[in-house]
Amino acid sequence: MRAAANLRLVEDTGPNRVLGRVPPRKPKNEDRRPREHLTEVEVEAFAKAAGKRGRYGHRDRTMIMVCFRHGLRVGELVSLRWDQINLDEALIAVRRDKKGRNTEHPIPGEEVRALRRLRREQRPGSPFVFMTERGGPMTDRAFRLLVSMAGDAANLPFPVHPHMLRHAAGYKLVNDRQPIRAIQQYLGHRRIESTERYTEVDSQQFKGFFR
Repeated sequence: MRAAANLRLVEDTGPNRVLGRVPPRKPKNEDRRPREHLTEVEVEAFAKAAGKRGRYGHRDRTMIMVCFRHGLRVGELVSLRWDQINLDEALIAVRRDKKGRNTEHPIPGEEVRALRRLRREQRPGSPFVFMTERGGPMTDRAFRLLVSMAGDAANLPFPVHPHMLRHAAGYKLVNDRQPIRAIQQYLGHRRIESTERYTEVDSQQFKGFFR
């Protein structure tokens, strides 16, 4: 009994406590937004909103559209270099992260023109395509903030993050009825299962029902 009487309650001071309180749990994605991809119309809307924000609007809009059209991850986008881009032949060498398959994509005319303008306006000698105001390469954090702010400016009804652009590319290609194996190569997936997820929200597969 005497040993038990000497016991005292020790306050938890572990890493999960902040000023003596347990921080709230991070909400699940499904609680924050109805889906994890954007439609092509939504991408265009918030890319346009980004293009109107400040002196670097052209860079910001171009970043969003390049990310979407080539299904890039954030790291792949911010590390993009000019030696990966052949503007004369309208080709981009996509180097995938996460042991993905590298490939070469055609660049549409509008994007070629946007990249030419970006290069003209950029500080000479820069190896990276997307640069910060201080002359360094764009960072993951900076692009995430850019996307979030552009989403707010476009009045999208839910918070957005950069990976939604990669998912948007996958869903668009499926809805466009592109071959699933070609989409797999385009997005650099090693496993076809990673690509087949986009067929789950194929809005065209039910076309003609109840007619």
